[in-house]
Amino acid sequence: MVSKKRSLSGRISSARIWLQAAATFFSNPFLTNMPVGRLYTGGLKKVCLPGLNCYSCPAASGACPIGAMQAVSGSSRFSFSFYVTGLLVLMGVFLGRFICGFLCPFGWFQELLHKVPSKKLSTEKLKPLRYFKYVILLAAVFLLPAVIANAAGLGDPYFCKYICPQGVLEGAVPLALTDSSIRAALGRLFTWKASILLMVIILSIIFYRPFCKWLCPLGAFYALFNRISLLSINVDKDKCVSCGICADVCDMDVDVTKAPDHNECIRCGVCIRNCPADAISYRYSLKPGHDNLQAQTSKGNKYKCSSTRTQKGGNTNENPKITDRDDDTHHGCMHCSMLKRRHIRRL
Repeated sequence: MVSKKRSLSGRISSARIWLQAAATFFSNPFLTNMPVGRLYTGGLKKVCLPGLNCYSCPAASGACPIGAMQAVSGSSRFSFSFYVTGLLVLMGVFLGRFICGFLCPFGWFQELLHKVPSKKLSTEKLKPLRYFKYVILLAAVFLLPAVIANAAGLGDPYFCKYICPQGVLEGAVPLALTDSSIRAALGRLFTWKASILLMVIILSIIFYRPFCKWLCPLGAFYALFNRISLLSINVDKDKCVSCGICADVCDMDVDVTKAPDHNECIRCGVCIRNCPADAISYRYSLKPGHDNLQAQTSKGNKYKCSSTRTQKGGNTNENPKITDRDDDTHHGCMHCSMLKRRHIRRL
């Protein structure tokens, strides 16, 4: 049963790019509206989509969850929306940031940009910037629309109006291309938001998912549920050899052996596909079942092989199969003989 589940986890993570494409299409199925700049206004627009997808996109089938939350926060009729908040909480509890990794169109857009050949830089030393998205969630999505009212007595959707690059990419640009009156009305605000979009595009080529890591309030909201979501990452401590490959290949700068439910983990499955011991898998359960592994090796030795196993009689003996060491692997170890950089599979 366990091997079948892990095999399923590998298949899901390997098919991620196709699932992202499918999620983007189902979020924007009305492609025939794009050339004419006509918005879909059917009943589906009352339903919030799970990922960041602009309501004003002509092809969009549903509402943007962040836009819906801001509309309620700034409304004079409602002080709180149980529908919008409840739906987002429900998605967070069921999936957590799996939504970011598999179902978000703008997340997929950044990943495609990151495939553009160029020098790639790590964000590991920029971890403090992660917390800025929580500031945006609290201030731009909740507080400012509720506290500051415009001339009509309503709160502005500050994130959508002043920050969101997805609104420019999916909404403003397609509509402006098909409507001369919209093009004539474009001004400083459009220039400002277009500059943000351009900055995100450039950074996405160099860094992995910079908007998701530093600016996205929807990712910040789902991150609050990562530790309690039914879908989680499971690490089998009996199979883990503490090779460190999972942490090395993670572009979200997460070590799942130490924090499988880390707020930044988007459940992309890169660690699952690269684990040579088949120790990492998806887990969907009401009960917490992951093994939160602390380093099983000496401190500071990231790739030392954990080659001791407890026997039934209670004695712990060193695995006699270890014969030599070459860089990141013990060639003679039956658990980690395949740990070679050339075997790393990111996609």
